[in-house]
Amino acid sequence: MSSSVAEIAAELHSVAIALLRDARREDARLGLTSARLSALSVLAFGGDATLGELAAAEQVSLPTMTRIAAALVAGGLARRIIDPADRRYVRLQITAKGRALMQRGRTQRIARLQARLQGLSDSDLTAFRRVLTILRAVL
Repeated sequence: MSSSVAEIAAELHSVAIALLRDARREDARLGLTSARLSALSVLAFGGDATLGELAAAEQVSLPTMTRIAAALVAGGLARRIIDPADRRYVRLQITAKGRALMQRGRTQRIARLQARLQGLSDSDLTAFRRVLTILRAVL
């Protein structure tokens, strides 16, 4: 690997971490822990899931996910449903309240990013779009 590619990878890593930390600060305003928001995001964008599927997606133990799920259900953000394919399994499903919270969080994060980008010149914004296109292709 050439040193310039290694340097770009290291810089991208640093920027990605800073971007995630910034998003986390905005997410804190929603009143949920990052673990609960992350699990809710899996339900919002991935659909209904068993506790085992959620635990695997979030890379946590089943007891940890059980506690997270219980908090989401208690908060009215998710509900337990019987799996129609196998009634022995319970799946978690996001509620309208949970979707609204996820949408509010997304809107807040985008507004925060928009405010940061607002002062860029048209040429910088064009360059930024190009970088985003490249990132999407790489990822």
